[in-house]
Order: sequence, then structure tokens, then C-alpha cells
Amino acid sequence: MSDRLRVMLEIGPKGKKVAAVAPDWPGLSRGAKTGDEAIVKLRAYIPRYSPVARLAGMGSAFEAIDEIDVVEEYQGTGSTDFWGISFAFSTFDKQEMTAGELERELRLMQACWAFFDGVRRRVSAEMQKGPRGGGRDRDRIVHHTLAAEWDWAKGVGIDPPDFATLTDEGLQAYRDAYCRAIREYHSEGKMAGSRAKWPLRYLIRHTAFHTMDHAWEMEDKDLTPKAA
Repeated sequence: MSDRLRVMLEIGPKGKKVAAVAPDWPGLSRGAKTGDEAIVKLRAYIPRYSPVARLAGMGSAFEAIDEIDVVEEYQGTGSTDFWGISFAFSTFDKQEMTAGELERELRLMQACWAFFDGVRRRVSAEMQKGPRGGGRDRDRIVHHTLAAEWDWAKGVGIDPPDFATLTDEGLQAYRDAYCRAIREYHSEGKMAGSRAKWPLRYLIRHTAFHTMDHAWEMEDKDLTPKAA
């Protein structure tokens, strides 16, 4: 990896929102009203993504980044315009991956999960109220994050766990199965999904993004008293 952060800009079809995506670092993506604003916001989140890179054993490479290169602009969907989130496939997403590239992306996705778990364990159960998510508290944010991901996991043949019986061990078993399934689909040259097909790169980065988006939401809404 170089000291330059590759960034793709997904532009909503009506130009209302733009998502800035760092394709080499699954989970690092931010949206705003314009491409310039999205890049500024993405840059501001680079320090917040550093713990993920360190968890994946890639901290030195990530922390060497000092410049941003916009390498692609492509059209998003109506959801891009509405949410400022990437919902379309870039040229990068459609490129074939080597086994080594796949393992690198899976390591980063797993690091996003580990970061999310660390956040959910240390933040307050009650969250600061605000417009986002209708004022959800921690457990509802966690429930939403996992439920959405489990729906995507069906696209690689994974049956979702049962919330009523879920434990840390059960969650780890599910995540291990998710990664195995992605590896199997990759080895068979298959895309995720039964009808709407997702490239595996997109599945990984979308899973990682959603995980980080809500981990950061919990950090921002945490009511735990701060040390003086």
C-alpha cells in the first residue's frame, strides 16, 4: 500500500448526496452534499478508523497515509441521494480478487466487527437522544446493525442466528461461517445474492461500513461520564 488513500466518489443521480469510499479500507466511507464535503468528512474520520487498521495488523500502513487520490467517480442510486451512503457498484467492486486480496479484505471486515464489539461493551446503555434513528438506545442500535447484516448474509447461504439465543460464542460462530461462505463463493466465482447480485467486494465493504457507521454512532451518543 502507498501513502496515498484511494477514494471513489459515488454521486447520487440527482446530485443531492455524494458518498466518498476508500476501497482499500473496507468500512471507511462518509457521505455529504458534495464530493468536496464528502472528502473533507472522510479525511476527518481517518483517525477514527486507525484502531480498525491496528486490529487487522495494518496500522503502520494505514497511519502512513497523508494524501487522498480520487480514482473514480460513478453514479449511485436514489438511496445514495437520500442517505449519502454507497449503494452502487464501482469499477473496483467488479474487479476480480486474488485469494490474498480477499483475505486482506476479510481481515479488515473482522477488525470492524471487533471494534464494534468493543464499543458496544463500553458505551452507556442509554444513548444521547437526537434525530438519527429515532433516538435509539445502544441495544436497539446493536439489534439493527446485526439484523441488517444477517439479511445480507443470506446472499451467501447463511441462515441468520436467533436473537433470543445469541451469545458472544454464537456471534463468533456466525461470523466465522459468514467468512467461510464468502471464501467459498469466491472460489466458485459466484456473486452474493439469489436475484439481486452483489460483487463480493461490495458485500464486504458494505458490511464493514454498516458496522463502523453504527459503532461511531454509539461512540458519538455515549453518555458514559468522561474522565476529568
